[in-house]
Amino acid sequence: MAQAAIQNPAFFDDGAAREALESVRWPDGPVCPHCGNLDQEKIAKGQGTAHRAGLYYCAACNGQFTVTVGTVMERSKISLSKWLFAMHLVGASKKGMSALQLSRMLGVTYKTAWFLCHRIREAMTEVNPTPIGGEGKIVEADTTYIGGREKNKHVGKRKAGNIGGAGKQIVHTLVERDGRARSEHIANISGATLRTVLDERVSRKSTLMTDTAGGYLHVGKEFTRHEMVDHGKDEYVRGDAYTNTAEGRFSLMKRAVYGTHHSISAAHLSRYLVEWDFKYNTRKNSDGERAALIAKGIEGKRLTYRPTNGNHRSTAVH
Repeated sequence: MAQAAIQNPAFFDDGAAREALESVRWPDGPVCPHCGNLDQEKIAKGQGTAHRAGLYYCAACNGQFTVTVGTVMERSKISLSKWLFAMHLVGASKKGMSALQLSRMLGVTYKTAWFLCHRIREAMTEVNPTPIGGEGKIVEADTTYIGGREKNKHVGKRKAGNIGGAGKQIVHTLVERDGRARSEHIANISGATLRTVLDERVSRKSTLMTDTAGGYLHVGKEFTRHEMVDHGKDEYVRGDAYTNTAEGRFSLMKRAVYGTHHSISAAHLSRYLVEWDFKYNTRKNSDGERAALIAKGIEGKRLTYRPTNGNHRSTAVH
């Protein structure tokens, strides 16, 4: 998986793809996803033509499994090599890759590519994220609107009076300078909403940088230091007080919307935010390293077309 070149055998040979995925998911040898057994003496690999390639048997629970069991790829009819190639392509595309483009490159239907993209975004989702910032760290907070201008819509879809952010989706971003970013789709920019976001995402030991949005006034006092810049008075930088890093994040997001996806529904916006944050947070990694992180992130995130009734984790995509 560390090889980033398109010529990587894992991108066109299923056997090589399986070995690459196993090396990422099981660096110390196979682990039974059913009982958690990692005693290699109790795990055997199927031998001969009667056994499916990559099938393992666990003597501890008498179960059988492959490297895709318990992952976003479980029961997928898409070949492993196409899965890994898709992970590389999506992860390496700075401004994103449309499902239509992916379908052309992989030779699959648009519907298949669309579900592939969302499953890969699920693999990018951070598990048990810790608060960003901390002592001596600066965190910028800002909001933007995602959505087309009313005048650019079809005349039959325009709504009179929709100006500014009306009719658009609100995205809030937190960026630790020289660190991580966290973005989410929020309903409004009220004090209660912003407090909830900051409570869950940012250490109070941080220095908080914001604009003059009223929702930050009270909660900002709880941080080690809170500075605001007044864009209404053409103030954008005052010493180390600015939100330019967060605004730079918004610029990349909007380039992905306008240039690649063209339109994103409100129902799935949060998934795209996960992808954009993942790429920002791994910006110092190579394309191969980023693809390996995606492959590692597939664990415990089985994604199905509909919610299942079992005890395993499932996320539905509609």
